[in-house]
Amino acid sequence: MDRPEEFSPAPFPIAPATLADTGLSSDLVTGLVLKALHLAGEATGHELSKRIGLVFGVIGPVLESLKGQQLCEIMGGAVIGGASYRYRLSDAGHRRAVAYLERSDYSGPAPVTLQQYRRYMDEFMRLAPRAATRQQVRDAFSHLVIDQSVLDQLGPAVNSGHSIFIYGPPGNGKSAMAKGVRRLLGGVIAIPHALEVDGQIIRLFDASVHEPVAPPGLDKYGVDRYDLRWVVCKRPLISVGGELTLEALGLRYNPGSGVYRAPVQALANGGVLLIDDFGRQRCPPRELLNWWMVPLESRVEYLMLQSGEKLEMPFAALVIFSTNLRPADLVDEAFLRRIQYKIYAENPTPDAYIRIFERCCQERGIPFERPMVEALIGSFYRPRRIELRACQPRDLINQTLMLASYYGQPKQLTFELLLAASASYFVDTSQVETTGSWASIAS
Repeated sequence: MDRPEEFSPAPFPIAPATLADTGLSSDLVTGLVLKALHLAGEATGHELSKRIGLVFGVIGPVLESLKGQQLCEIMGGAVIGGASYRYRLSDAGHRRAVAYLERSDYSGPAPVTLQQYRRYMDEFMRLAPRAATRQQVRDAFSHLVIDQSVLDQLGPAVNSGHSIFIYGPPGNGKSAMAKGVRRLLGGVIAIPHALEVDGQIIRLFDASVHEPVAPPGLDKYGVDRYDLRWVVCKRPLISVGGELTLEALGLRYNPGSGVYRAPVQALANGGVLLIDDFGRQRCPPRELLNWWMVPLESRVEYLMLQSGEKLEMPFAALVIFSTNLRPADLVDEAFLRRIQYKIYAENPTPDAYIRIFERCCQERGIPFERPMVEALIGSFYRPRRIELRACQPRDLINQTLMLASYYGQPKQLTFELLLAASASYFVDTSQVETTGSWASIAS
């Protein structure tokens, strides 16, 4: 895991010293201990403590109780204490563990109560810095060629903490801008492995989207200082596109495992939720926005369990809607009014296009010749009235290099190959013929 330069704005949760401090029931912790021993065969108290994420002072009494009920036994270990003993389930203990697994197959680190999670997120959002300067915005987006006027809109929008609507023609870096916003947020966040609500388990940490980092001071204070039910992560960036459905916005219960999965907006808490290609989802955009109309303002949302019980979940993600469709065709004026920051990602100017081309050449390690790109714009784009897009330099360079490899030529751009790549990249309806070399055209 990487070690971040900045730590979480909210204090990282400290390991609970007693069962009461965890907020969990004795039955739930007992089930986790039984399931861990059932799956492992046998383990030391210290190994069980790491697996369940609770210090031995919390699970030790549970093991003593199981031993008293003849559900587990000590197989050996050092004489220095229970944490070094090796534990194994009896036949009766295995049967009890199977009964717990039939109710829920969750066997990872102990969950965090929803109340504890809400308190942490309230503190996190209260302390999270929202004062990015103009220079910090420039630095965060230095990897992109973006006009300063656009950056001057992005900075205040991120500082506000409100949702952002980025729109404009396709291929102009709307998604890249949204992803750059996370670089402005900085710091890290603690994310629970799972949440507990009235004995129900909701998985929250998702290794496919969350990026763990090592908490600073771990070597100094030791592993027992921190609550291992939480994972220190970079502030998340969750991106969803046309695959998003209304079902993904609610708790999803798996009857086979007996465990809930948190919705995408909960996975993004403390970070950025990018709704990419907004308007192309598998549900009408107005239904999607109606779901979030209240949470976007109140910063909380109400989710429903299988029992019909509602729970209050923090809604602490910076939501960015990105679309190349006309905003007026997607949502009404009332909703656009609630999204206070609307940013238009316009086509690059010829000079910006050339700078993007140059940067793409640098990234690929190939020579850049400005006259060649100027000639491409003058002889290919303008006769066909093709609009410049920020994504085109990268795509054209890739296709040109593929052609060079195909013809057995060196890894470099030539005007002839660049024209050939352009002819296959664009749909040419004008049938304008282009001849000559880039040098003669540029002159």
